[in-house]
Amino acid sequence: MPLAPRLLVSVVTADEVEAALEGGADVVDVKNPAEGSLGAPSPSLLRRVRARVAPPAILSVALGDAPHLPGTLSLAAAGAAACGADYVKVGLLGSARPDQAVELLAAVRRALEEENPAARLVAVAYADAPRVRALPPADLPAAAREAGAHGVMLDTAVKDGTSSISALGAAALADLLAEARRLGLLTALAGALGGEDLSRAAEWAVDLVGVRGAACDGGRGGRVSAARVRALRATLGLGERASLASART
Repeated sequence: MPLAPRLLVSVVTADEVEAALEGGADVVDVKNPAEGSLGAPSPSLLRRVRARVAPPAILSVALGDAPHLPGTLSLAAAGAAACGADYVKVGLLGSARPDQAVELLAAVRRALEEENPAARLVAVAYADAPRVRALPPADLPAAAREAGAHGVMLDTAVKDGTSSISALGAAALADLLAEARRLGLLTALAGALGGEDLSRAAEWAVDLVGVRGAACDGGRGGRVSAARVRALRATLGLGERASLASART
């Protein structure tokens, strides 16, 4: 029987952290939806969230839907690591060829290692890649492995309610996840996931499931709700547990 996925909840303000942790989020992810699917937050916001998230909860940050600028993303990654991020996610929007993806990811990984060897790189491809001319998802696992990334995530670039599963197709997604596991990579799935999608993610033995809209009252632009986070845990088969909010510093 596969283990249930861990739950990642994206927050856009420090005030949402309490609800995410009270609901039982395993990973608190910081992003800025105003700048895209994986829009990057400010350093000050990341530091404020870091002050509220302590083990066993994990802090993740998005570095953006990245253009193919390895130096720029390396500098951003070093800043994220200095602010205390445990996971650093990079969206491979501008690195549309596998060799470009490897170049960008390797540069980011080196910057993370220099700043904080404990920080982990998660490479993100888009299930709806043809809509934005991004890296084909099938190329993600091999590129991430070659670059030395810790894991891979599939998300959607266009936030119009189309899920990653619908955009890529269940069979192709299952193949991608299987290849990533074969290569020893952490696997993560996000992108407009609803209740049925979460159940399928659990069946596929995804390591990490990421949500924003499903965790909020009012959708992606609303506010994280502890009750919604608890319901998502139940859907994933995780059940309730003691709040991680008490672990804050």
